[in-house]
Amino acid sequence: MRLLLDTHVAIWALVSPELIPDRLASLIADADNEIYVSAASIWEIGIKFTLGKPSAPPFSAKDAIAYFAEAGFLSLPVIAAHAAAVEELPPLHIDPFDRLLIAQAVTEPLRLISHDAKVAAYGSMVLSW
Repeated sequence: MRLLLDTHVAIWALVSPELIPDRLASLIADADNEIYVSAASIWEIGIKFTLGKPSAPPFSAKDAIAYFAEAGFLSLPVIAAHAAAVEELPPLHIDPFDRLLIAQAVTEPLRLISHDAKVAAYGSMVLSW
């Protein structure tokens, strides 16, 4: 299975795996699955880390790249087709990072793992809880 991790899920997979339900954690840990983290998530981490808010990611974007690679996650670049696919999505969610991740999942295709109810509203390609 080809899976794309929402930014918060990618972070949790490294620092708080107990926040991910066993059924989804098993999919992430399964060596037969391809696990992707989007360049959009690296961008989001960089922005939020720089802001330094209490809810900010616990590591920088540069560190995230290394940590995700060490975890065996594959990097998914953002290409023009992903950006263009955003305009085809219904306006169920306004967060630009999430909309780009959804567009990537639709375009590639990938199953997106997210704990965001607004992301889950995009249908069966989202695995959520």
